[in-house]
Amino acid sequence: MGTTLHQDSPPKQTDQETIARQKAIDDWLPITSSRNAKWWYSAFHNVTAMVGAGVLSLPYAMSELGWGPGVAVLVLSWVITLYTLWQMVEMHEMVPGKRFDRYHELGQHAFGEKLGLYIVVPQQLVVEVGVCIVYMVTGGKSLKKFHDLVCPDCKQIKQTYFIMIFATVHFVLSHLPNFNSIAGVSLAAAVMSLSYSTIAWAGALHKGVQPDVEYGYKSKSAVGTMFNFFSALGDVAFAYAGHNVVLEIQATIPSTPEVPSKVPMWKGVIVAYIVVALCYFPVALIGYYVYGNAIEDNILISLNKPAWLIAMANMFVVVHVIGSYQIYAMPVFDMMETLLVKKLNFKPSIILRFVVRNLYVAFTMFVAITFPFFGGLLGFFGGFAFAPTTYFLPCIMWLSIYKPRKFGLSWWTNWICIVIGVLLMIVSPIGALRSIILQAKDYKFYS
Repeated sequence: MGTTLHQDSPPKQTDQETIARQKAIDDWLPITSSRNAKWWYSAFHNVTAMVGAGVLSLPYAMSELGWGPGVAVLVLSWVITLYTLWQMVEMHEMVPGKRFDRYHELGQHAFGEKLGLYIVVPQQLVVEVGVCIVYMVTGGKSLKKFHDLVCPDCKQIKQTYFIMIFATVHFVLSHLPNFNSIAGVSLAAAVMSLSYSTIAWAGALHKGVQPDVEYGYKSKSAVGTMFNFFSALGDVAFAYAGHNVVLEIQATIPSTPEVPSKVPMWKGVIVAYIVVALCYFPVALIGYYVYGNAIEDNILISLNKPAWLIAMANMFVVVHVIGSYQIYAMPVFDMMETLLVKKLNFKPSIILRFVVRNLYVAFTMFVAITFPFFGGLLGFFGGFAFAPTTYFLPCIMWLSIYKPRKFGLSWWTNWICIVIGVLLMIVSPIGALRSIILQAKDYKFYS
């Protein structure tokens, strides 16, 4: 820090100063500053992180996968991601007296200081920043939809402006200091995700199976069908992206030798996964059952009536996405602030936080306005980053740290997850890239 040491000063003192300074910084950083979360915080943070607006595109993914593969992929994803999430919760405190508060710290423990950072941080950033951008677009689109439904005769307003309106909320909310301070936002978001999922499947059920429903593949060519299938796999992978913030959520829970943080955390995760199942399965299966392959990529668009109900559902989506954005932004703030304070020796201050976080929100808003077909981009990035961080990185870490017996149950389970995850990582970007190219053909910038 630029303090000069005199010869006669005892080294103990400086060690204590360093420790005190580190502690002061940790008490200031968003992830580690507050460790008094309850187990139910873990439940609604996980629901908010997991049940994205992606749930509304699951019926569309089903239409590209077909009944058999679709159900299999949904169930398998639920099981595999629950297993890898359990591994991460277990690994959070596997070194006695130490906590891996961030995904990359666990990565460094598993793969070494340098390599761990290079493996985990880029992927985690792609996921977290990507999700924030997608939620900017989703928030803007849902606001626009709400406006158009409530006031059909009003003057048309460009989507760009709605994205800006949505961003203004985050220019305010992103100054909440840490994870526990967004608990209220997160709870509201979790409730909303259940609400709009229920509106989606109940509305579809109420409509009943459409008269000319078809369950065959939409694309007439085998190649098109295959690409759509790949792209749908990417959509499903995106639906389970909560692992990128799970260690950071667990870091906010107090831990004692008698009750380690994994106990309340796991309790919360189980509740969250039950809610996830209640949101995902009915929406995906009932939506596809009712509309077949004529389903839109957002089930609320297919439902279009009654207008007030769909307007309400869109508003719920907006509230949910506000919470989700904050949950994914918090670890990014943590990374940026850690870098500035620990590496570049900035002073931890409100001004630093104000500048850093506003710049981040502005950046995500700018990208969202520039590329509103970001959903396709997400399938593309999602394949590269979601599949590893959710489906197989935890397994690789588990194998490298615990070294289970070769060909034992744990060994096989992890390798199967790794193989499935790697396949997902390879095929989903292929399908998504094609859909981006098709969408971008007739796209005008800042229209």
